[in-house]
Amino acid sequence: MMVGPLRLAGIWLAAALLCPWLPAAAGDVKTLYGEHCAACHGETRLGGVGPALLPENLERLRKPEALKVIREGRVATQMPAFADRLTGDEAQQLAEWIYSPASPAPVWGAEEIRSSHVIITDLATLPAWPGPGLKGADPLNLFVVVETGDHHVSVLDGDKLERLHRFPSRYALHGGPKFSPDGRFVYFASRDGWISKFDLYNLVVVAEIRAGLNTRNAAVSGDGKWVMVANYLPHSLVLLDARDLSLVKIFPTLNAAGNKTSRVSAVYDAAPRRSFVAALKDVPEAWEISYDPLAEPVAEGLVHDFQYKEGEFKPGMFYPRRTMLKDYLDDFFFTQNYDEILGSSRSATKGQVILLDGRKKVADLDLPGMPHLGSGITWKWKDPAGRERTVMASPNLNEGLVTVIDLDTYENVKQIRTLGPGFFMRSHEKSRYAFTDSMMSKENKHVLQVIDKQTLEVVGQIRAEPGQTLAHVEFTRDGRYALASLWEMDGALLVIDAQTLQEVKRIPARKPVGKYNVWNKITRSEGTSH
Repeated sequence: MMVGPLRLAGIWLAAALLCPWLPAAAGDVKTLYGEHCAACHGETRLGGVGPALLPENLERLRKPEALKVIREGRVATQMPAFADRLTGDEAQQLAEWIYSPASPAPVWGAEEIRSSHVIITDLATLPAWPGPGLKGADPLNLFVVVETGDHHVSVLDGDKLERLHRFPSRYALHGGPKFSPDGRFVYFASRDGWISKFDLYNLVVVAEIRAGLNTRNAAVSGDGKWVMVANYLPHSLVLLDARDLSLVKIFPTLNAAGNKTSRVSAVYDAAPRRSFVAALKDVPEAWEISYDPLAEPVAEGLVHDFQYKEGEFKPGMFYPRRTMLKDYLDDFFFTQNYDEILGSSRSATKGQVILLDGRKKVADLDLPGMPHLGSGITWKWKDPAGRERTVMASPNLNEGLVTVIDLDTYENVKQIRTLGPGFFMRSHEKSRYAFTDSMMSKENKHVLQVIDKQTLEVVGQIRAEPGQTLAHVEFTRDGRYALASLWEMDGALLVIDAQTLQEVKRIPARKPVGKYNVWNKITRSEGTSH
């Protein structure tokens, strides 16, 4: 079926923003929900900007804690406090209602996924080289900018630092799109489950499919053939063919015992291993799913002899290989060789190092607060004795600090104090600086801090106006400029000279939550998230 993308965009936005505009009647919990919650969590509680509010999605949150979140908000999220808008009884009603089963129960299986599939542009009709819309720009130095203020995406020329194109997107895109290995295609995931494929050479949407009802993120395989989608609802991973986004397989995220399902915290591609790695939010397991046709078979249950395959063995390609853990994984980071992942959870006081080949935890990490390992970066650092080490640095969602870890010993090198809790950290191989924000701080969310990667000291600041939010830096391909997001409805991209740390230009944008450089992403730059 062929459908025009602009017409679709209007339908998406109208449906996503539809919200009852009725005064809350006493005791009418559905009206309360419609007035205060539906815009973010969906009219049927299936999720939108915020997560789905259903019993199966709230298993790790007790009702008293849920009531506290409703009244006080939640740190490191967009959840505001409602104590000034809801009475104690109204907040209690909402807390009770979100733990009640939805009726009818939400269903989104293979039939629903396939019926949502739309081919918008026939790739066979498009040239396989950069088209005139790019105006001669280097296709590997483009920036893709997600603007959630009015649900659009911009494409920037990374050399001229000018906007080339802007198009409507799905509602509530996840901030981190993924690219095909050659940089031609970009894949977007929206919070309500839509996956979109966009052709950067020809500036057109190619295909779309709704892979879930509440989606966490998506990953593209290193060979460019597959897209894996991590869902909060239903509890599943969904495999798509990257060519046209058609459904290949659904992986229900059922624990090893077979008696509990789980939301998926995140899924990422481990290209050197030819596999996807996923963390499960509600059961202490990490999964590795190989897309290598020659992958070793996966043993299930008891094995008498591995050499002669005496036991129950499953084909290795597209079959989950489980790592059993003692704690959950809400977030994780790959080491540069992709042999280990560094993981953390919201409830744990320590992180953990997991050896993927051995399928076991091999070390603890001293990670205070709430580290955001998904935004971790690495670089080469010389210790006081002059020895070169590879270190990883992570911002913290709950405390004003950046933790620097030696990836050989997994010991802390330093805790760098910052002006407040932050979400993102970025750098570039050619830059001596790393940038981190304090966007979770009320007083200092308008300040970016600049860290010298050798001295591990804060050496500079980039400031917006007090009350504004300045966050998420991404470098140009050559590392000469860093682009930061002024995270406002009438916001902008601040272009910063990466050597002088001076602002040189502003590009207007509507709440630009993130921007991503094609070259840095497809080469897996150590200075950006993967």
